[in-house]
Amino acid sequence: MTVMTSNYHKSPSIVDYILHPMRQSLDNIDVRDRQFAQLVCRLIPAQCPFARDIKVFGKTVLHIPPLCKINPLYDQLMSLRFRALSYLADRCGEDISIYCV
Repeated sequence: MTVMTSNYHKSPSIVDYILHPMRQSLDNIDVRDRQFAQLVCRLIPAQCPFARDIKVFGKTVLHIPPLCKINPLYDQLMSLRFRALSYLADRCGEDISIYCV
């Protein structure tokens, strides 16, 4: 059995070059302060607030998907929020259920 590999590599776009420093900066933020961690958890929502179901007479006629995933920094923001939640729970012993709504 032969395994085929692709030699195609997507070349980085100008947007990737522009966003790379911002992505790297977000990834390098170290959460070491309780107030900062709480601020991050309050500012970055647990769920995408844009997903909606449009209903008419109780039946869903249109579903608008979460638009957060088209945000080019989505993964980095979710990672930062996770680090903040972990800091609050593990280091501060705080109940993080209020941030998981």
